[in-house]
Amino acid sequence: MRLNDVASARTLLFVPGHRPDRFAKAAAAGADGVVLDLEDAVAAEDKDTAREHVRTWLAEGNQAVVRVNAADTEHHDADLAALGGLATVVMLPKAEHARDVTAAAAVLGSGTGVVPLIETADGVLRAREICAAPAAVRPAFGSIDLAAQLGVDPDSHTALATARSTLVLAAAGAGCAPPLDGVTAAIGDEARLVADTEHAVALGFTGKLCVHPRQVAAVHAALEPSADELRWARGVLAVATTDGAVGVFESTMVDRPVVLRAERLLSRAGLSGAPA
Repeated sequence: MRLNDVASARTLLFVPGHRPDRFAKAAAAGADGVVLDLEDAVAAEDKDTAREHVRTWLAEGNQAVVRVNAADTEHHDADLAALGGLATVVMLPKAEHARDVTAAAAVLGSGTGVVPLIETADGVLRAREICAAPAAVRPAFGSIDLAAQLGVDPDSHTALATARSTLVLAAAGAGCAPPLDGVTAAIGDEARLVADTEHAVALGFTGKLCVHPRQVAAVHAALEPSADELRWARGVLAVATTDGAVGVFESTMVDRPVVLRAERLLSRAGLSGAPA
């Protein structure tokens, strides 16, 4: 995938790297992009085979993010070596240092990017540094692994709210695109999926990782601004002045920060009036 496409993606759909029969199906499932997974979804004995399947798919001109194995694993270097000249963006799990982001991009070559997957306590605490790495496109949140390390329920919005907010702040401070939220493991629970997505949006996330095609449409719908939000955004822009003077809409002051929020809401909906 192109860097800009990854930066603006609402959904990225995981597919195991050793299952090439699923690659095309995942690409056609309606997600903004797919993640060919060489890490958790692939057993150690299948790593080599998975790399070859992923290489073949990319060499045929198909687009995907590739999740490699973590920098401190025995499989990491082989993953990067296999992807050189083919992958434009890789997802780096257990990201804890900016140097690992930079090193991965250096192996892959000029113009490549990295989605650091922040899923450990050290990763959260160093999120600003990681997001500031020149090759970092946008971070993603690994809620399940972090919850396991912290000993909390991965489904608890309260338990992981600080970590999520830290990641949003880190991305904004570093100038990255806003982060992607972690997966909802309950594939058949659409209500849970929607609640998770809406919670992430409220904190500043603009996309979500998916583990099944049936999750994609529900996530896209949950990411859309409500009709009332769009009405508000249009009203704000209607009274905004080009010289930056303060306006009023529905008895509320409209200044530059309010205008920016309105523009971002319209941008999320793909409507005019959004910032260039």
